[in-house]
Amino acid sequence: MDIRHIRYFLAVAEEQNFTRAAAKMGIGQPPLSQQIKDLEHEIGAPLFHRLAHGAELTEVGKAFQQEAVHVITQVERAKSAAQRAARGITGRLRVGFSASAIFNAIVPTAIRAFQQTYPEVNLSLNESNTSQLLTKLANEELDVVFIRPGSIKLDSVDFQLLDEEPMKIVLPHEHPLATHSALPLTALRDEPFVMFPRTVGFSLYDEIIMTCRRVGFEPKIGQVVPQISSVVTLVAAGLGVSIVPGSIAQVKIHGIEYLDIEGDAPVARLAIASRRHEHSIIVQHFKTLTLSRLES
Repeated sequence: MDIRHIRYFLAVAEEQNFTRAAAKMGIGQPPLSQQIKDLEHEIGAPLFHRLAHGAELTEVGKAFQQEAVHVITQVERAKSAAQRAARGITGRLRVGFSASAIFNAIVPTAIRAFQQTYPEVNLSLNESNTSQLLTKLANEELDVVFIRPGSIKLDSVDFQLLDEEPMKIVLPHEHPLATHSALPLTALRDEPFVMFPRTVGFSLYDEIIMTCRRVGFEPKIGQVVPQISSVVTLVAAGLGVSIVPGSIAQVKIHGIEYLDIEGDAPVARLAIASRRHEHSIIVQHFKTLTLSRLES
């Protein structure tokens, strides 16, 4: 028994006539009659009383009709679900982001736009450091990630640059240099830096250190915090100075000042990454939507 048999049966039951049912299904009457006979043979009982001018369901046919309708309904639901999944309307998407990336407006805007456009997709979010995000991406634990890309390139990962934001100096409010609106990095030559470990964000860490070296000094690491979001808190406590992506300046904490950097300045890059040979239409939808927002 297959779906075709059930559809033919329901057509005859509805039309109460083999000829009209055949016309409705787009086949000849003899083949339709044979399909019904095959179905009756499989069931082991007649489904219709053959009348001079039509067909009438037997008690067996009526019982079969009740369940057959449910079968067709379920098949249509399954077909619709498969088609929606094929179009990327339903399914799941696992998005990762680094602690500093989420401060860039591109990231929350992309996530919000995707939720609004594809509300039936099950969206889950994961915050981690760049190394862990790339590992989870490679292990298929995440589908797409927002990271601060560094010099490391992976053959299995596709990176698309989204933004290059200038970084800013963070000073305690009472610091003598805090009255300036902008400073060169060299003004921090003798200051203790509040920094996060390189393992937390190697690209930002390297960008800051290399830029300081490029302008002629080695930054003095005073305090190390577990994550970049803690940097401004310790600067406010007067434990040193730091350099952070410009988007973090939206974090308004009493006791700190954000200053622009004059001359050679580090840049915080933001990229979206996915597996290079990713076939998921949902991932493609997310990336396309994210990139389209940049162009609008």
